[in-house]
Formats: sequence, structure tokens, C-alpha cells
Amino acid sequence: MVENSRRAVLGGLGAGLAMTLGPARASAADRKVGYAIVGLGYYATQQIMPAFASCDRSRLVALVSGTPAKLDTFGDKYDIPASHRYSYGDFDRIRNNPDIDIVYVVLPNSLHAEYSIRAAQAGKHVMCEKPMAVSVAEGERMIAAFRQAGKKLMIGYRSRFEQYNRLAIDLARSGHVGPTRIITADHGFPITAGQWRLDRSLSGGGSLMDIGIYSLNAARYLTGEEPVEVSAIESTDRNDPRFRTVEDRINFLLRFPSGIEAVCVSSYSSSHNSYRVTGTGGWIEMSPATPYAGQAMSIHRNGETTPRTLPPGKSQFAGQLDHLAECVINDTTPIVPGEEGLADLRVIEAIYRSAAERRHIALQAM
Repeated sequence: MVENSRRAVLGGLGAGLAMTLGPARASAADRKVGYAIVGLGYYATQQIMPAFASCDRSRLVALVSGTPAKLDTFGDKYDIPASHRYSYGDFDRIRNNPDIDIVYVVLPNSLHAEYSIRAAQAGKHVMCEKPMAVSVAEGERMIAAFRQAGKKLMIGYRSRFEQYNRLAIDLARSGHVGPTRIITADHGFPITAGQWRLDRSLSGGGSLMDIGIYSLNAARYLTGEEPVEVSAIESTDRNDPRFRTVEDRINFLLRFPSGIEAVCVSSYSSSHNSYRVTGTGGWIEMSPATPYAGQAMSIHRNGETTPRTLPPGKSQFAGQLDHLAECVINDTTPIVPGEEGLADLRVIEAIYRSAAERRHIALQAM
């Protein structure tokens, strides 16, 4: 999101809503569910919006942005009528639009809770980008708001809909290389200055809230368990102007009830994207593991290392869009509901606490 767009988003903060429950939609099994995209930054415009062309159950019907030129450009590109183009100032009007079933919140992290809750109060289901919020308390408020509204909240964990990651989950949990003993997960990239992600008031934190969450979430979905203890070390050069308010690197160790340990890296100054599941009889490696495209898997078993190649499938972006649409149509629970995002936030807070206090932190069972 460019600077002027960020200012426009912030200008929308505090805008009150008097929302009422919108018309019940998504009951006809033969129709496509309508999405409104909130926030027209790079991820939304270059990854999410093009994916609608590959969707079976979803369609793009509305846009929300603080930049009129973006509304014009992308509204024209996707044939969005003027009546379905909204600024942050008139976001209230979505409650009157029966074409909108789902609101996809793709804003800076500190705005996720506000706009998700306002959408729920407008009678809309929500897909919210990760992390779902900047604190456990915010995440809990979000879940409570959706329960009260009777609407669905799903978090945008796209890798759960990517075929290699789905296979890795099946292989790891089924003991394909023996019972899992160790997981290593490394995610990072050298961040450039001037991004909202480097402003704690918008991001809620540094690399851990942005790229490190992939390491954390992978450890959780590969084990199918919740960690019981965490320890962490932060390494940040505060003389680097990029890191005045946020952290650079955090290394953290997660211990799980079964005895599995996950050694994880989150970094804003080094480039890596991989994980390895090591069992008693070999390992499963994804490198790269969670990019937008180009995942690659290798398996070491019976003394041999071989690549595993899958035929092309539905993109992870179209997969997640259609999954929530199908949940709306069939009134089922997403595989990555708000509670999944809240579980990550609880561990993230423990990681920050461990790094600050330089001690192990025990996690309470959920």
C-alpha cells in the first residue's frame, strides 16, 4: 500500500457506523458469492483480485479504497459499477448492498479488527488477512462480534489451500517418514525502508507479525498440535533506521505435547522460505515452502532423497476464496476460522514476552 493510500486508510479511522443486518444471501447453491475487497494495495490487486477468474463459487463485486484513482482503475478493469465503489468514509454503505456477501479485509494489521467488526455489524461475512489483529484482546473481540452477528470469520492462511502444503500436512501427520521429532521453519526477506510494516502503530510488530507467522503457522499445521512452551531471542540493530519501532530477527523454539520441537526463524534482514519435517525415518522438505508460487518438495526416506512433483491444481488464492464461499453457501465452518488466527496471536505474544524477559514461557491449553 503506497503512502497516500495509507493516509487515506487512517483517515477512515473513527468513522462511525450504524449498521443493520443485511439481506440473507448465499442460499442458492448455483450462484457465485460476492466479495468486496477492502484495501487496494499490491497483495489485493496483484494476487487476490486476479484469482477470481479461476474461482468456481466466488466473484468480485465491490471495491473499497481511500484512493479515487485506484477505484477508477480497478473498478474499470473488473467492471465494478460506480455504485459498488466505496471510500473509507462511506464504507457504511456496504450494509445496503445485497450483492456483497463477504468482505475481504486487506489493510494494515492495526485496522483488521475495526474493519472486520464493522463488516460483521453490517451483516457481512469476512475474510481477514493475517495476522488477524495486533493483540489477543483484539482477536477475542473480533470472534465475539462475529458470534453475535451470526456471521463467518475466516483468516487468510493461503498456504492451507496450496497443494504441496496440504500434502506435507498429510505426510507429516500420517508418519510417512516416521513420527515427527523436529521441525525447522525459516522465513525472512530483506525489507526496504518506507513501508507501513515498519511502523508499529500500523503493523503491531516487525518480522514476526509479517513473515515469521508463516514459520509459526507451519509448525502448528504440520504437527496438528498447540505448543505448550516457547523460548525466543531477538536480534535487532536499532541503529538501522528501518527498525526504530519494530524488530528485525526473532529465533524461537516451540515445544509440543507429543515431544516435537520446532526451531523457527523470522527475519527482515535475510532471505529464506522453507521448512523441514524430520521424523525417525527421514524428512520432508519444502523449499521454497510458502511463496505465492513455485513451491517445491523433497522427501528423504529409506536412504534416498527424491523430489515430489504434483500436477498443476487450483491456485491457493482461488482455493481460499472459494472455500469461504462454500462455507457461506453450506453454512459450515472454515478450516481456518477466527480461532485459528487467535491461536497464532497467543503464541506470538508469548514469543515477544520470552524475547523481552529472556526466559521460557509456558502456554496455557486452549
